[in-house]
Amino acid sequence: MPRKSHDALDRTIFDAIPIPAFVVDDDVQILELNVAASQFCGQTREGVYKRRGGEVLHCLHSTDVVEGCGRGPVCGECVIRNAVAQCLEGQVVSRKIMNLQLSPELAQKNLQILITASPMENSGEKLALVMVEDITDISKLKNLLPTCMMCKKIRDDKQFWTTLEEYFHEHAGVEFSHGICPACAEKHYPEYYQKRD
Repeated sequence: MPRKSHDALDRTIFDAIPIPAFVVDDDVQILELNVAASQFCGQTREGVYKRRGGEVLHCLHSTDVVEGCGRGPVCGECVIRNAVAQCLEGQVVSRKIMNLQLSPELAQKNLQILITASPMENSGEKLALVMVEDITDISKLKNLLPTCMMCKKIRDDKQFWTTLEEYFHEHAGVEFSHGICPACAEKHYPEYYQKRD
């Protein structure tokens, strides 16, 4: 198969990954991104090429110093930057959690993300494949949910009451199927319920 066909196949596979994926160098400069990453950061390849990850992801700390992303006092603790460094040393970093503080001009102030980084090579250059999973909505579900003690509806951030099913579907993409447990079957449908010996 000619190389051109391999390139097209590689691009198709890369773009088919449903998780935002970036190819970066050792300074976390973005060299390539897939369709999911482009949608996640709202920019095209041309808009992010050779820009550092913190700038593209709107990290609050990417503007702490004039030199930009990776040069500020808290950048040494950056999970993305450390994951890239580790993977370029030959380690695979899998699903490290990170709280990403976003620039104040954005509506959402924080994201909770999982970072996976794997080493790769291109023409002898050591690069890293970095995948970013946004788990912000799922993490919110771990917090205390205000629930009506009578009907079990959940109050959301906008003070609206919604059913349990609607809330989980909206925030975590969870679909419910319904059945009836033995205790409820016996209580509500005693004529159809038969206790099993």
